[in-house]
Amino acid sequence: MGNERNENQYRSKFILAPMVRVCTLPMRLLALDYGADLVYTEEIIDRKVLLCQEYKNELLGTTDYVMSDGTVVFRTSPIEKDKIIFQLGTADAKRALAAAKKIQHLVAGVDINMGCPKEFSVKGGMGAALLTQPEKIKDILTTLVNELDVPVTCKIRVLPSVEKTVELAKLIESTGVSALGVHGRTKEERSRDPNRDDYIKAVANAVSIPVIANGGSKRITCYEDIEEFRKSTGASSVMLARAAMWNCSVFRKEGTLDFLKVLKSYLTYAFQYDNNEMNTKYAVLQILHDKMLELPEADGTLTAKSLQDFADIWCMQEEYKTILQKRREKEKQLNDLAGGDCRGVKKRKAENGLEVIELPVRFDKRIYSTTMTPKQILNNYCKKCQKGKPVYTTVERPDDRFFHSTVLVDQKLYTNPFWERAKQLAEQSAAVCYLVVNGQHDGRLAEPHNETEELRQKWRGLLNSDLSERTWSPVKDCVGTENPSLSETESKENGNIENGDLCPQLDDENAGKITDGMSRTIVDQR
Repeated sequence: MGNERNENQYRSKFILAPMVRVCTLPMRLLALDYGADLVYTEEIIDRKVLLCQEYKNELLGTTDYVMSDGTVVFRTSPIEKDKIIFQLGTADAKRALAAAKKIQHLVAGVDINMGCPKEFSVKGGMGAALLTQPEKIKDILTTLVNELDVPVTCKIRVLPSVEKTVELAKLIESTGVSALGVHGRTKEERSRDPNRDDYIKAVANAVSIPVIANGGSKRITCYEDIEEFRKSTGASSVMLARAAMWNCSVFRKEGTLDFLKVLKSYLTYAFQYDNNEMNTKYAVLQILHDKMLELPEADGTLTAKSLQDFADIWCMQEEYKTILQKRREKEKQLNDLAGGDCRGVKKRKAENGLEVIELPVRFDKRIYSTTMTPKQILNNYCKKCQKGKPVYTTVERPDDRFFHSTVLVDQKLYTNPFWERAKQLAEQSAAVCYLVVNGQHDGRLAEPHNETEELRQKWRGLLNSDLSERTWSPVKDCVGTENPSLSETESKENGNIENGDLCPQLDDENAGKITDGMSRTIVDQR
């Protein structure tokens, strides 16, 4: 185990710097298109990485790291495999190593953030908080260098004196890192303060590893300016944040492009890779930063809530429509391979002998009435039909305090495969499952985009078909996968029929796993 220094990877490079909300997949790919040699991810905290499941997203052609509520923490494409540097936020060597090992096969290097001055980072002992903790710096970097298979780097801010900055840089070099990024401002200084090029130059002269200069965006508007900044700092390479955020074509040797062309190219990637709407809005507003008053589209961008809104605002409806159509066609192909629209419909036996019925349905409070919820409808239905009170069993997962629920009615358990942020959301979802299975209206005011009454009828027909010859295998109550489109570990070990899965799943070596470690059970008979 361990990796050799790969310093050449960081020499004579122009690099997209890590920026929160900005450096997601669309901006990284755009920077590479325009000529960036390396692209950093936004800082991602080690704890978040460890709470994620890796998911091979066949629909988008990406690998995703997904939280139990469906939030995509990290999405990457094979296109950037040899150019992407994963920036990790951490304050603990063991945790950093566990997180880095989890993603190292997807990236070209791992960088430790030791310069972020933001409160959320510093309060957690990360970012700039590490600058005054040399022993912790040494522990984290040495551990990663010795144990990872990819190059390790870190990014710092300068200290108040040149001497202290050089002393820190030499300590970092001694850990075996492949390069050092240096932002030429202290943790107290901001972009309005001058960048301390002389501090970066002193570091570059004092160490033998590549130094990546950062902080010169205010005077960089074209490719030639990047080289001038590199010369003024004596650094091996340059890392751009704001200049690239405002116009990513700054990396083009042939010259920068009009910002509107850059903006629309960014949106094309955002559409293609289903980028988070809020991150998309943030990035677009940064591209518009000094032109907000010039364009009527700017006001619309401020209120945009979906990728469709961005397509409408920037007259890209046809392009977005084409991307969605291609995605739907691919989704149909994948669904056909995985057993059609009924993928995720399951019927199995629990350890206590009760039948468990699972549907890929979810309670989305945006499409339900606030006055009559699925739980209320189910309670009224059971009372009317003299079925007794529905009994909800809800478990809380200690790692992230998410919830999963089943409901017991007529000696059958009904559930879905999702984990929710709140106990009530989990229980409402279980109620939705029962009502859908039994053909009762659950109070929804609109249909989810991926569900129709025709599909629900197909589900019910499948669940009511003759299953007497199937082999049922016991599974734990209340346990589901992180995402309905992931095949479970038990599917691969026992076979799709044996584990009670009514439709075959995609055989995916990166599939999600059944989650253990639930600490307490809540039984609700209200």
